[in-house]
Amino acid sequence: MPSSHTPAPRCPWFSVLAKALDPRSGRRLAALYLGLILAGGRKTLSRWIRAAGLSNQYRRCYATAAAVGRRTEGVATRLLVQVVKPLVGGAPRLVLALDDTPTERHGPKVQGAGVHHNPTPGPAGSPFVYGHVWVVLGLLVTHPLGGLIALPLLARLYIRKKDLGAIPAPDRPEFATKLEMAVALVRWAHGWLKMWAKPVWVVADGAYAKAPVLKPLLALGVTMVSRLRKDAALCSVPEPEPKRRGPRRVYGTQRVSLAKRAGQKGGWATGTFTLYGKAVEKRYKTFEATWRPAGGPIRVVLVDEPKGWVAFFCTDTTATVADILSLVADRFSLETCFRDLKQVVGAGHQQVRGVASNVGCFHLCAWAFTMTEAWAWDRKAEDLVAHRAASPWDDPERRPSHADKRRAWQRELLAEEIQAVVGEHHDPVQIHNLARRCLDLAA
Repeated sequence: MPSSHTPAPRCPWFSVLAKALDPRSGRRLAALYLGLILAGGRKTLSRWIRAAGLSNQYRRCYATAAAVGRRTEGVATRLLVQVVKPLVGGAPRLVLALDDTPTERHGPKVQGAGVHHNPTPGPAGSPFVYGHVWVVLGLLVTHPLGGLIALPLLARLYIRKKDLGAIPAPDRPEFATKLEMAVALVRWAHGWLKMWAKPVWVVADGAYAKAPVLKPLLALGVTMVSRLRKDAALCSVPEPEPKRRGPRRVYGTQRVSLAKRAGQKGGWATGTFTLYGKAVEKRYKTFEATWRPAGGPIRVVLVDEPKGWVAFFCTDTTATVADILSLVADRFSLETCFRDLKQVVGAGHQQVRGVASNVGCFHLCAWAFTMTEAWAWDRKAEDLVAHRAASPWDDPERRPSHADKRRAWQRELLAEEIQAVVGEHHDPVQIHNLARRCLDLAA
């Protein structure tokens, strides 16, 4: 029998994040977080509700998920300040990562869903996917033992302009491009991160290396690193000019061809850089140029790869080659986060239809991922992989995966719940209900 009251949360973070909603919905949200962490199988919202013991309040839980979707920035702010900030205390700079990812959906009545490009079709997959596309902002943090981790903070649901008409007017959001969403996400984060008195850098995919993103971020004082198109229209750095009337020249008079620079045999240098956790030797060229989308000078790095040369840039001309290449490699941690977010946490599995409900459920999954990584931050590796002995084929030296951390947190939350019931009153009814609850979670 499900309980007739909202269970008390077992983690203080659940209550802190729930304060962004009104008190009644907040208590329900705190309990829903517990169900999100404990739920197994396909991570639908109904499974969250059953795992949280809120089956008799299921209608209100769906309304709570929609309420979260309308107040994402308030919850994300509490997550950033209360959960994430202690993890970046010793970092010399704050690095944000930007990218978009789709979540596949099914059904014609899912609001905001449409046909989008599939970035990971696989050998037999379709180049297109029907579902939602999310522009995600993550904070890159370095774990002393586990390497670099991307912690998702906030996201925006991108809906194509032609798909907006299918959404009822009261729920229809205003159209915004992915570039506009990216700028809005960075502005939100920069408003809080600038109070931490550290420089803010952004690393993004080449699709976001355009003037609508670069110029607003430069106006905020944010440094951006990204991939550069091979046919980018670069200009030389202007030569010093004698004093004359009018503004100083921003762009040089000579065109810079990346293909010609890469084709020249001279000017190449070799260096060893730490990329993807390993020391790698790279052959590179670096120089300054001016680029109109960036509004001025940039630092360009050409890298000679086995399949051909590639180009990267940084809006800070004093940045080193190691800074640029390491950040480009670090952006891959956000791709790893997307994989775990879908496969382990279950983003996109919630089977809700409304725009606000979909936004709320996606963010709940993203914040659960961030809180799981934060919970495991100071734990020893052997404590997070206690059951690896049951899999002798597994590599014992492998660092704990996100699935390992999630299972370890589940064990701790259940142990606290068992201790709360068994350790004090020894009520047979409560023990019986707890046993049924554990069996339901195991099934």
